[in-house]
Parts: sequence; structure tokens; C-alpha cells
Amino acid sequence: MVVVLGMAILGAILGALTAKKRNGNGADMAQYAAGYGIAFALIGLVISLVLVRLVG
Repeated sequence: MVVVLGMAILGAILGALTAKKRNGNGADMAQYAAGYGIAFALIGLVISLVLVRLVG
């Protein structure tokens, strides 16, 4: 679960920074943060499932 949350937070930060780099306003930064956060959380979920299957 830590992997999923960590990836979601990392994705949100990267999304907000991407929108800021593209001269987006606050709403753009929030939308990018949400989108990247969800995408990175899904990647983290897959990584977590793979780790559980390999260890357990």
C-alpha cells in the first residue's frame, strides 16, 4: 500500500510541475496533478501486486 500511495504523491507532484512548466493556471495544475496521480497510482498498484506475488 505504501508503494501505491508513494507513486500517487509522486505523480501528483510531477503533474503539477508539468502544468506549471507549460504556464498553466491553478485549475490546470490541479487537473494535471489528478491525472498524473491516478496514472502513477495504477502503476504503483501493478508494482505492488508483482512484489506480493514474487515474495509470497
